[in-house]
Amino acid sequence: MPETSEPQETPRLQPRLGVFGAMMMGLGSIVGTGVFVSIGIAAGIAGPSVILAVALAALVAICNGLSSAQLAANHPVSGGTYEYGYQYLNSWLGFTAGWMFLLAKSASAATAALGFSGYLLSAMGGSSSFEKPVALAAVGVLTLFVLGGIHRSHVVNVVIVSATLFALAFFVATGLPMISRENLTPFFPIDRDEGAPLAALFHATALMFVAYTGYGRIATLGEEVREPHRTIPKAIILTLLVSMVLYLAVAIVGVGAVGSGLLSSGGDGATGAQPAPLAVAALQFRFPLSSQIVAIGAITAMLGVLLNLILGLSRVLLAMGRRRDMPGFFAALNPSKTTPVSSVVMMGAAIAGLVLIGNVKTTWSFSAFTVLLYYAITNLAALRIPQQKRLYPAWIAGLGVIFCLFLAFWVERETWLVGLGLVLLGLCWHAIAKWRRKSP
Repeated sequence: MPETSEPQETPRLQPRLGVFGAMMMGLGSIVGTGVFVSIGIAAGIAGPSVILAVALAALVAICNGLSSAQLAANHPVSGGTYEYGYQYLNSWLGFTAGWMFLLAKSASAATAALGFSGYLLSAMGGSSSFEKPVALAAVGVLTLFVLGGIHRSHVVNVVIVSATLFALAFFVATGLPMISRENLTPFFPIDRDEGAPLAALFHATALMFVAYTGYGRIATLGEEVREPHRTIPKAIILTLLVSMVLYLAVAIVGVGAVGSGLLSSGGDGATGAQPAPLAVAALQFRFPLSSQIVAIGAITAMLGVLLNLILGLSRVLLAMGRRRDMPGFFAALNPSKTTPVSSVVMMGAAIAGLVLIGNVKTTWSFSAFTVLLYYAITNLAALRIPQQKRLYPAWIAGLGVIFCLFLAFWVERETWLVGLGLVLLGLCWHAIAKWRRKSP
């Protein structure tokens, strides 16, 4: 039976966002590191079949998105699957979801900060020795924006997303005439290190799935959305449809115009050591300043991802503080009840610490494994929604569980072993926290 004990009563955040605002928050989280980095990495693994991987990842994301939508509509509080696990499953799975989210997305946020720094310095001709200071400055500035509340964050996010979408639309439009049939064959390369073509395809699909997962940010902002039962499902579905069409267009144009080999050569773009894959591809386009325009889009995209990750991470930490899975002061709000100040500051500091470490080469695979576990729990929780409150058939959540657990173990073995070790570490912390709460 699920554990229904409620978190300690604390003031709730004020609802400010409608469908458009929530959708833009989702797009701000999705259209970033994923489209500018992961397509290049996945192309290096699966070749032209990365296009199919993008489509398969979208199908998995749709199952998970619909599960997230009906969970958030029925239980609109900050915390996402962390809260849904407690509500519909048990404290152990709820905590695991929150723990996985904090681990995966903190690393992703640091990657986005370093990516922004690398792209900016590359575009300006600056020295790479300034990469970490610039990344830290970006974390600090956007943390201050988030401290200003959801309304100010929403305005900044709309500007960032608009610039990013324009750059990607420009990439598709200018690269479309250059698509060559030769670049798309053989569709399933057989000389890859991954071995069988299906193994490469599933590995690439797992990596591409992470690129869609920003829709979960809409759910983690549940109590800050107006009319959540109507707004959240609409915003998640619209976000997924827009991002799926955009990702497919970018993958087809990127691979078709320059080939998977060249596209994957920039796959380390998140580290700042190489240009973004799409910027590398745009250098081959005939339109003047193509690469520079795409680079600007990459810079704004990284800022959008970082902004939305700080928002989402702070809301999950807020929820964990309310249940005392984390220290209670993380549940405190500012006087206007718009911002969990301690949670925002803590997540900003954690991201800054990861920026200083600067080791982001394996971040994307680690994020893939931990995020797939997170959404497996999301779908398990969706299976427990009472029939009369269900928005979508139960088989959708069932497929989501199967897909997530299947794809999670197609990443590198070392990655999922580390991930499982961190799951056990988190569960030990949870056991200690439960014992301390029960102690007199």
